[in-house]
Formats: sequence, structure tokens, C-alpha cells
Amino acid sequence: MDDRTRCAELVRCAWGNSTPEYAAYHDEEWGRPLHGDDALFERLCLEAFQSGLSWITILRKRPAFRAAFAGFAIDAVAAFTEDDEARLLADAGIVRNRAKIRAAVTNARAARQLPEGLDALLWSFAPAGPRPRPATLAEVPATSPESTAMARDLKRRGFVFVGPTTAYALMQATGMVDDHVAGCFRATG
Repeated sequence: MDDRTRCAELVRCAWGNSTPEYAAYHDEEWGRPLHGDDALFERLCLEAFQSGLSWITILRKRPAFRAAFAGFAIDAVAAFTEDDEARLLADAGIVRNRAKIRAAVTNARAARQLPEGLDALLWSFAPAGPRPRPATLAEVPATSPESTAMARDLKRRGFVFVGPTTAYALMQATGMVDDHVAGCFRATG
């Protein structure tokens, strides 16, 4: 059996079946623990850029985002100038939203100031212990007490464009919470 046949037979969360990009993201990234300051910074930025848009738009533009934002290296983005922001606003390969572009630069500068690093800070909000597995997508929350606390703390530290819903999406994307529905091949425990 080839990989395409095997992948087609997998039972996924329903959203993971709608496009090949979603299937790959679901199968290979979403809900898997992710560590590293720059890796988490990328996800934080992409979740902020997604706000008000479809996630598929962000996935399809992800290579252009990585090129435009220096691979999401925190130190590099923190050093961006107004000229860089103008360059980004002219880049049709990314979402050209002035507030979101400024947020990425602002957040890189805030992340650079964290004594414990972005990884340690974000993961400190991961829920402890097992949680009930959602049976359906309708049972998957949009926020949690932990995401609300994360958003509040990030804002206190100078981050912007990080509300509780964005924080929860980040937690899902990086494996801080596992919201794969019961029956999904990626569901653990």
C-alpha cells in the first residue's frame, strides 16, 4: 500500500480531510508538542495573522511568510525597521495587514526581553494532567482558563494581537493541548 492510499484510509478530525494542506498539517504538526523560541514565535505570528481569515490561507502563504520574516528568527524580526515594514506591506505573498505586521515586530521585541525565553513562558500555561478528549469538533473549545491567563500575561509583557482565542489556537497547534477528537488516528490517550 502506498502512502497516498494509507493516508486516505486514516480517520482524522473532520477539518483535516478538506484539503491536502490541511491533511498534512493535521497529520504532521497540529497537536504535536513543539519547542524552541523561534519555532513558537513562528506559530504565535501565524496565529495572529490568521485572525479573521481562514487557516488554509495562512498555510498556503507559510513559505512566503518564512521568507519575508527571516525564518521567524526572533532577533532578526526584532531588528526590523520601518523600511522592513514597508517591504512587508508590499509583499503579495503574505497577508499585508499593517497592524499584524507591526504586531510581529513588536512581539519579537517583547520575546527578546523574556528572561526565561518564549518556550518556557508559553509552556508554563500548558494544562497539567489529562483532559477529557472531545468526541466531536463541536466539543472543542475556542478558549480555556489557561489561554486566557496566557493572553493576559503576554499582554502584560508587551505582546500584542494575542487574545485568549489566538492563545488557545497556539496551544492546540503546538501540542500544549490535544484536541484531536475521539476516533482520530492522532488522538492519544
